Amino acid sequence: MTAPSLTRAVPTLDLELALATRCGPGPRIVVGIDEVGRGALAGPVAVGACAIEVVEGRALALPDGVRDSKALTARRREQLVEPIRSAARSTAVGWSEPAEIDELGIMRALTLAALRAIDALEVAADAIILDGSVDVLTPDLSRRPGRCPRVELRVKADRDCASTAAASIIAKVARDRRMQELDAVAPAYGWAANKGYGSATHRTAILEHGPSDQHRRSWNLGGREPVLPGVLWDDQSSPQPGKERR
Repeated sequence: MTAPSLTRAVPTLDLELALATRCGPGPRIVVGIDEVGRGALAGPVAVGACAIEVVEGRALALPDGVRDSKALTARRREQLVEPIRSAARSTAVGWSEPAEIDELGIMRALTLAALRAIDALEVAADAIILDGSVDVLTPDLSRRPGRCPRVELRVKADRDCASTAAASIIAKVARDRRMQELDAVAPAYGWAANKGYGSATHRTAILEHGPSDQHRRSWNLGGREPVLPGVLWDDQSSPQPGKERR
């Protein structure tokens, strides 16, 4: 008997359309949010935001081939960026730099990057799809003047929701480009290839040259300098050597 073939999930706008309906009549903006760089040893974290406009229960389709960025090649991600920007109402990327990650911890840094991405959009969100199981946005958003957008949590949203998958692509391409720029400044660490993650080559370079100002010095880098005191991972997880964790 032949084993059934495995097919990858194709993200849809079903949740985006449902959220727009829950927000009430009239044009609505639904924003997908996703992060990149959480598990890296060096460089910033990036949070992508992709705003979809829903009018009378319909939204402009995102380009064919939009998937969770981890399921795509670097070349394909690059090819999709401009089509995504053309189809979306607005896109943006928010950042948190290594020093901020060291000072505040990774979870707070990711929250601030997400808020910066939302603020950088050209439109105000009525609803936000957040990839994960913890609402880290509403406490900050609710303290702002005006109406607080609805935050919808969805585990694997980058797999299932087209706006979040598109946000993951926007963030991944932006961060990869940033790491290539940083590689030109500090080529010893191989960031153009490893994007700041804990590859064997990267960790060896830290041992040989010590950490740079782009390394997250509160983390266990395996280098020759001691780890600085402070928050490591608020969720008690830790980076995995050699494997990108986004």
